[in-house]
Amino acid sequence: MIAGVILAGGRSSRMGGRDKALIELGGQSLLGQLSARFSPQVDALAINTNAALDEEARGHKLLPDRFAGFPGPLAGIHAGLCWAATLPAVTHLATASVDTPFLPADFVARLASACADGAPVALARSEGRLHPTCALWPVALRARLEAFLEEGTSRKVMTFAEIAGYVAVDFPTVPFDPFFNVNTPEDLAKAAALQETVQ
Repeated sequence: MIAGVILAGGRSSRMGGRDKALIELGGQSLLGQLSARFSPQVDALAINTNAALDEEARGHKLLPDRFAGFPGPLAGIHAGLCWAATLPAVTHLATASVDTPFLPADFVARLASACADGAPVALARSEGRLHPTCALWPVALRARLEAFLEEGTSRKVMTFAEIAGYVAVDFPTVPFDPFFNVNTPEDLAKAAALQETVQ
């Protein structure tokens, strides 16, 4: 079984401090957009956040970082792995950033297929670019990730993925990159235009 976590624990600094999870796109929050795409693909879904998202969470479990000081998405992945480890029969955790509202409908299935060949971690890739926060992680990596974060030498998801070992899974980018990130107000405007092309 596979659990999923939406990574929404960042500070949204490029959005002027506005919580990206609550920013609206097409009349729905980014959190709502991603949840609708992600939830059908996993057996359980939670949200990594350090903010009050009770109204927007729609019954999903909220997972705050277990490391202080906003250490980034790796802390969110760690919180997700700790949660997933408590769920019976869950072997893997799929993660996606809250600012990726166009997550593919076959995101988890394609990553899981790659891991079936024995790869420890599967990372999404589009147009040759890796998306380390959009990935599939074995729950068994929890202790190793915790030790890595406690060591404090790096907070980069890619650094840990390289240590753990990973395989890249390519996704098509037609009609557009499904891992388009909404990081700035300009990105939000572009996402709105992209959304119109698929409606």
